[in-house]
Amino acid sequence: MDTLVSVCIPAYNNEGYIKDTIESVLHQTYQNIEVVVVDDCSKDHTVDVVKSIEDPRIKLYCNEKNLGMTGNWNRCLELANGEFVKLICADDMIDRNAIELEAKAMQEHPTANLVESDTRLVDINGKKTGAFKRYPKSGLVDGKKLARKSLILKNFYGAPVNNLIRKSALEKTGGFDPKFTYILDFDLWVSLSCTGDVYIIHKLLNSFRVRNDSNTGMLIGEKRDIYVAEHRRLVEKHAKTDVTSMRAFDIQLSMLIRRLRNMAIWVYLKIFAK
Repeated sequence: MDTLVSVCIPAYNNEGYIKDTIESVLHQTYQNIEVVVVDDCSKDHTVDVVKSIEDPRIKLYCNEKNLGMTGNWNRCLELANGEFVKLICADDMIDRNAIELEAKAMQEHPTANLVESDTRLVDINGKKTGAFKRYPKSGLVDGKKLARKSLILKNFYGAPVNNLIRKSALEKTGGFDPKFTYILDFDLWVSLSCTGDVYIIHKLLNSFRVRNDSNTGMLIGEKRDIYVAEHRRLVEKHAKTDVTSMRAFDIQLSMLIRRLRNMAIWVYLKIFAK
């Protein structure tokens, strides 16, 4: 029997997109899944939309109080029963064969704590506007080397939607660090890959919805100084470990590249996001 995969969907005011997200999961060629939806006290009709989708694999939980993004993402992970876990934000989508290919790779490579695929960037209507490719190499990659290069050059891991996590590694590493408000996923990917390998699939297997009002859009726009400051804390946190072996020069180079990438992403959002 196929390994159980928990697809976790943290939700907050996502009534306009969450149905598409859930249906993209339910229509997977890989069927041994559970869909864990955790609503963080939405003020719109997100819960009603989820309840309208009839499928026994959906498990809906509603928080008694708002936990915030980090708290709700960790709550999702706590409720996951699968050996493999995939967290998908409630406006993103996955292709029909995404979990099949990612789970197969993880089953065949027991040293891999993460399996990643390439990402299709889409607008609010689902139209493709670009693509985000993972680290150039395909297949099994040394996690420590990938972590170091990601911290210095760019986030090769991408968004939660394109990552499949081995839960046993997650339990050893811990969940999302509450000290980070915005790049908590980047921090977790680094921690996980420092304790094992990463398997990379160079196929577009998921869609990341780009919106000006999303966390990404807000961070690169009006909150860019906060984002840069958080990136510094991320780099400095992992620079303290022997695994990444980062020097003061590496940290400064990382900060310079981060600012330049922010500018490039801001231009992209101005052109393609709404």
